Amino acid sequence: MKIALLGYGKMGKVIENIALQRGHEIVLKKTGTDSFDGLENADVAIDFSIPDAAVGNISACLNTNIPVVSGTTGWLERYHEMAQLCEEKNGAFIYGSNFSLGVNIFFELNTYLAKMMANLKEYKVSMEEVHHTQKLDAPSGTAITLAKDIINHSDYSGWAIGNAKEDEIFIDAKRIEGVPGTHTVTYNSVVDAIEIKHTAHNREGFALGAVIAAEWLAGKQGIYSMKDVLGL
Repeated sequence: MKIALLGYGKMGKVIENIALQRGHEIVLKKTGTDSFDGLENADVAIDFSIPDAAVGNISACLNTNIPVVSGTTGWLERYHEMAQLCEEKNGAFIYGSNFSLGVNIFFELNTYLAKMMANLKEYKVSMEEVHHTQKLDAPSGTAITLAKDIINHSDYSGWAIGNAKEDEIFIDAKRIEGVPGTHTVTYNSVVDAIEIKHTAHNREGFALGAVIAAEWLAGKQGIYSMKDVLGL
């Protein structure tokens, strides 16, 4: 399979190594203001760029009829634009706040726990996410996904990284050098606390999931998620 890498930073390089190990070919490595020359030769594109570049990268793929997998976070206020463009172009698109197979299992566990805790009002939920200092957005896309899944099954109305209101989930976003990504969800009461946690040891898990998603998406049409890829 021929892959275009849109974003060739640390994650892009790890994705490249895993893709090559799995027998794929890289036909484009785009960074910054590089052109999209070579995109038309790809079977699928993988976007791990920066928030300001994501919409342009995804649009270029959909307009060129190239299926695109995006793991860039921090641009979701324009997600519906990309979904609409995908439908107009009969394209193929997967966005994931986190492509790690373990994190996607963690998402399911978080939703299951939220349903169990929905009527136990004595517990107050909060979250902590820790990432490396190069991460540009806060809170992480993964933390936002976790929060939204809790909100969907509770009386919480939203989330906040500052002073959270009584009906908001407080997210403590920390940036520490060398941390790939750690997410903790805690339900705390006066008598005890329940905690679930996912700790990434390196970037390989994110990269492998993105390549697996690209393999799955190639040749398809429609808008999908990692739930579709993993059959969750």
